[in-house]
Amino acid sequence: MAKMQDFRQRMDFLVLSIFMNAAGNGLTIATHLGSAVWTGSSVNLSNWIHIPLGTTLFIYGIVITIVNQLLLGHFDRRRLISNLLYTIPFSYMVSFFTLVWNWLGVPQLSLVWRLVIDTLGILILSAAVSIYQRANIIMHPNDDLSYILRFKFLKGSAILGQWASYTPPLLITVMAFVATGKLEAIGYGTVLALTAQGVLMKWSDGHVFPQLKHHVDV
Repeated sequence: MAKMQDFRQRMDFLVLSIFMNAAGNGLTIATHLGSAVWTGSSVNLSNWIHIPLGTTLFIYGIVITIVNQLLLGHFDRRRLISNLLYTIPFSYMVSFFTLVWNWLGVPQLSLVWRLVIDTLGILILSAAVSIYQRANIIMHPNDDLSYILRFKFLKGSAILGQWASYTPPLLITVMAFVATGKLEAIGYGTVLALTAQGVLMKWSDGHVFPQLKHHVDV
Protein backbone atom coordinates (compact mmCIF):
# COMPACT_ATOMS: atom_id res chain seq x y z
CA MET A 1 0.00 0.00 0.00
CA ALA A 2 2.79 2.42 0.93
CA LYS A 3 4.60 1.63 -2.32
CA MET A 4 1.44 2.34 -4.33
CA GLN A 5 0.93 5.68 -2.58
CA ASP A 6 4.58 6.57 -3.20
CA PHE A 7 4.22 5.71 -6.89
CA ARG A 8 1.06 7.81 -7.23
CA GLN A 9 2.82 10.75 -5.59
CA ARG A 10 5.74 10.37 -7.98
CA MET A 11 3.34 10.27 -10.96
CA ASP A 12 1.62 13.48 -9.82
CA PHE A 13 4.98 15.21 -9.55
CA LEU A 14 6.01 13.85 -12.95
CA VAL A 15 2.96 15.33 -14.71
CA LEU A 16 3.50 18.68 -12.99
CA SER A 17 7.18 18.71 -13.95
CA ILE A 18 6.48 18.02 -17.64
CA PHE A 19 4.23 21.07 -17.86
CA MET A 20 6.71 23.17 -15.87
CA ASN A 21 9.61 22.13 -18.08
CA ALA A 22 7.79 22.83 -21.35
CA ALA A 23 6.40 26.15 -20.09
CA GLY A 24 9.79 27.27 -18.77
CA ASN A 25 11.58 26.37 -21.98
CA GLY A 26 8.89 28.11 -24.02
CA LEU A 27 9.32 31.25 -21.91
CA THR A 28 13.05 31.39 -22.53
CA ILE A 29 12.56 31.01 -26.29
CA ALA A 30 9.87 33.72 -26.39
CA THR A 31 12.08 36.30 -24.68
CA HIS A 32 14.73 36.08 -27.43
CA LEU A 33 17.34 36.56 -24.71
CA GLY A 34 18.74 33.06 -24.58
CA SER A 35 17.32 29.65 -23.79
CA ALA A 36 18.56 26.72 -21.76
CA VAL A 37 21.58 25.06 -23.35
CA TRP A 38 19.77 22.07 -24.87
CA THR A 39 16.83 24.19 -26.04
CA GLY A 40 19.06 26.84 -27.60
CA SER A 41 21.01 24.12 -29.36
CA SER A 42 17.76 22.63 -30.71
CA VAL A 43 16.61 26.01 -32.05
CA ASN A 44 19.90 26.46 -33.92
CA LEU A 45 19.88 22.90 -35.20
CA SER A 46 16.29 23.42 -36.39
CA ASN A 47 17.34 26.55 -38.32
CA TRP A 48 20.34 24.71 -39.76
CA ILE A 49 18.54 21.63 -41.08
CA HIS A 50 15.22 23.43 -41.78
CA ILE A 51 13.04 21.10 -39.73
CA PRO A 52 10.33 22.32 -37.29
CA LEU A 53 11.51 22.80 -33.71
CA GLY A 54 9.21 20.12 -32.30
CA THR A 55 10.53 17.52 -34.75
CA THR A 56 14.13 18.59 -34.10
CA LEU A 57 13.62 18.18 -30.34
CA PHE A 58 12.15 14.73 -30.99
CA ILE A 59 15.12 13.64 -33.15
CA TYR A 60 17.50 15.02 -30.53
CA GLY A 61 15.71 12.95 -27.91
CA ILE A 62 16.08 9.72 -29.88
CA VAL A 63 19.81 10.25 -30.41
CA ILE A 64 20.46 11.02 -26.73
CA THR A 65 18.34 8.01 -25.72
CA ILE A 66 20.81 5.81 -27.61
CA VAL A 67 23.78 7.60 -25.99
CA ASN A 68 22.25 6.92 -22.55
CA GLN A 69 22.06 3.18 -23.28
CA LEU A 70 25.73 3.18 -24.27
CA LEU A 71 26.75 5.03 -21.09
CA LEU A 72 24.83 2.57 -18.93
CA GLY A 73 26.87 -0.26 -20.46
CA HIS A 74 23.85 -2.52 -20.81
CA PHE A 75 20.42 -2.49 -22.45
CA ASP A 76 17.84 -0.97 -20.12
CA ARG A 77 14.42 -1.48 -21.71
CA ARG A 78 12.56 0.47 -19.02
CA ARG A 79 14.87 3.44 -19.47
CA LEU A 80 14.63 3.29 -23.26
CA ILE A 81 10.82 3.38 -23.13
CA SER A 82 10.93 6.05 -20.41
CA ASN A 83 13.11 8.37 -22.47
CA LEU A 84 10.93 8.00 -25.57
CA LEU A 85 7.68 8.45 -23.63
CA TYR A 86 8.93 11.77 -22.27
CA THR A 87 10.37 12.97 -25.57
CA ILE A 88 7.19 12.63 -27.62
CA PRO A 89 4.85 14.96 -25.68
CA PHE A 90 7.58 17.30 -24.41
CA SER A 91 9.02 18.06 -27.85
CA TYR A 92 5.74 19.43 -29.15
CA MET A 93 4.63 20.97 -25.85
CA VAL A 94 7.67 23.29 -25.98
CA SER A 95 6.58 24.47 -29.43
CA PHE A 96 3.01 24.94 -28.16
CA PHE A 97 4.05 26.96 -25.10
CA THR A 98 6.37 29.08 -27.24
CA LEU A 99 3.42 29.97 -29.46
CA VAL A 100 1.32 30.77 -26.38
CA TRP A 101 3.95 33.09 -24.87
CA ASN A 102 4.46 34.76 -28.26
CA TRP A 103 0.70 35.27 -28.58
CA LEU A 104 0.60 36.79 -25.08
CA GLY A 105 3.18 39.34 -26.20
CA VAL A 106 6.30 38.27 -24.32
CA PRO A 107 8.65 39.17 -27.24
CA GLN A 108 7.26 42.74 -27.27
CA LEU A 109 7.92 43.45 -23.59
CA SER A 110 10.70 45.79 -22.47
CA LEU A 111 14.22 44.46 -22.08
CA VAL A 112 14.01 44.60 -18.28
CA TRP A 113 10.82 42.53 -18.19
CA ARG A 114 12.20 40.01 -20.69
CA LEU A 115 15.32 39.61 -18.54
CA VAL A 116 13.12 38.90 -15.52
CA ILE A 117 10.98 36.44 -17.51
CA ASP A 118 14.02 34.71 -19.01
CA THR A 119 15.45 34.25 -15.52
CA LEU A 120 12.08 32.94 -14.32
CA GLY A 121 12.01 30.47 -17.21
CA ILE A 122 15.43 29.07 -16.25
CA LEU A 123 14.31 28.80 -12.61
CA ILE A 124 11.12 26.97 -13.59
CA LEU A 125 12.80 24.46 -15.89
CA SER A 126 15.59 23.82 -13.35
CA ALA A 127 13.00 23.05 -10.67
CA ALA A 128 11.12 20.85 -13.15
CA VAL A 129 14.22 18.78 -13.93
CA SER A 130 14.92 18.39 -10.22
CA ILE A 131 11.35 17.15 -9.65
CA TYR A 132 11.26 14.51 -12.37
CA GLN A 133 14.82 13.35 -11.72
CA ARG A 134 13.77 12.66 -8.12
CA ALA A 135 10.53 10.97 -9.20
CA ASN A 136 12.52 8.93 -11.75
CA ILE A 137 9.58 7.30 -13.54
CA ILE A 138 10.11 8.68 -17.01
CA MET A 139 12.71 11.29 -17.83
CA HIS A 140 13.73 13.40 -20.81
CA PRO A 141 16.82 11.80 -22.42
CA ASN A 142 18.82 15.02 -22.09
CA ASP A 143 18.25 15.17 -18.35
CA ASP A 144 18.60 11.41 -17.98
CA LEU A 145 22.06 11.91 -19.52
CA SER A 146 23.03 14.32 -16.73
CA TYR A 147 21.39 11.95 -14.21
CA ILE A 148 23.48 8.98 -15.42
CA LEU A 149 26.65 11.07 -15.46
CA ARG A 150 25.82 12.47 -12.03
CA PHE A 151 25.20 9.20 -10.21
CA LYS A 152 27.34 6.74 -12.19
CA PHE A 153 30.44 8.81 -12.86
CA LEU A 154 30.43 12.01 -10.78
CA LYS A 155 29.61 10.91 -7.23
CA GLY A 156 26.12 12.43 -7.21
CA SER A 157 27.17 15.98 -8.08
CA ALA A 158 24.25 17.81 -9.75
CA ILE A 159 26.57 20.61 -10.83
CA LEU A 160 29.23 18.42 -12.49
CA GLY A 161 26.58 16.17 -14.02
CA GLN A 162 24.85 19.14 -15.63
CA TRP A 163 28.07 20.65 -16.95
CA ALA A 164 29.26 17.34 -18.41
CA SER A 165 25.93 16.79 -20.16
CA TYR A 166 26.24 20.15 -21.92
CA THR A 167 29.07 18.94 -24.20
CA PRO A 168 26.81 17.60 -27.02
CA PRO A 169 24.49 20.64 -27.29
CA LEU A 170 27.42 23.08 -27.18
CA LEU A 171 29.13 21.20 -30.01
CA ILE A 172 25.91 21.18 -32.07
CA THR A 173 25.44 24.91 -31.48
CA VAL A 174 28.98 25.65 -32.70
CA MET A 175 28.48 23.47 -35.77
CA ALA A 176 25.16 25.17 -36.57
CA PHE A 177 26.76 28.60 -36.23
CA VAL A 178 29.63 27.63 -38.56
CA ALA A 179 27.12 26.30 -41.11
CA THR A 180 24.60 29.17 -40.99
CA GLY A 181 26.52 32.14 -39.59
CA LYS A 182 23.61 32.79 -37.20
CA LEU A 183 22.93 32.16 -33.52
CA GLU A 184 19.36 31.96 -32.23
CA ALA A 185 18.09 31.51 -28.65
CA ILE A 186 21.63 31.94 -27.31
CA GLY A 187 22.33 34.76 -24.87
CA TYR A 188 21.79 35.74 -21.27
CA GLY A 189 19.54 32.79 -20.48
CA THR A 190 22.01 30.33 -21.98
CA VAL A 191 24.87 31.70 -19.87
CA LEU A 192 22.64 31.56 -16.78
CA ALA A 193 21.69 27.94 -17.49
CA LEU A 194 25.26 26.96 -18.33
CA THR A 195 26.67 28.40 -15.11
CA ALA A 196 23.81 28.01 -12.67
CA GLN A 197 21.32 25.32 -13.70
CA GLY A 198 23.14 22.61 -11.77
CA VAL A 199 23.19 24.85 -8.68
CA LEU A 200 19.50 25.66 -9.13
CA MET A 201 18.68 21.96 -9.44
CA LYS A 202 20.64 21.19 -6.28
CA TRP A 203 18.76 23.97 -4.46
CA SER A 204 15.45 22.67 -5.82
CA ASP A 205 16.24 19.17 -4.55
CA GLY A 206 16.04 20.49 -1.00
CA HIS A 207 13.52 23.32 -1.32
CA VAL A 208 10.99 22.55 -4.07
CA PHE A 209 8.71 19.76 -2.79
CA PRO A 210 11.48 18.47 -0.47
CA GLN A 211 9.30 15.51 0.56
CA LEU A 212 10.05 14.00 -2.87
CA LYS A 213 13.29 12.05 -2.50
CA HIS A 214 15.63 10.68 -5.16
CA HIS A 215 14.79 7.20 -6.46
CA VAL A 216 18.26 6.33 -7.78
CA ASP A 217 18.49 3.37 -10.17
CA VAL A 218 21.96 3.49 -11.76
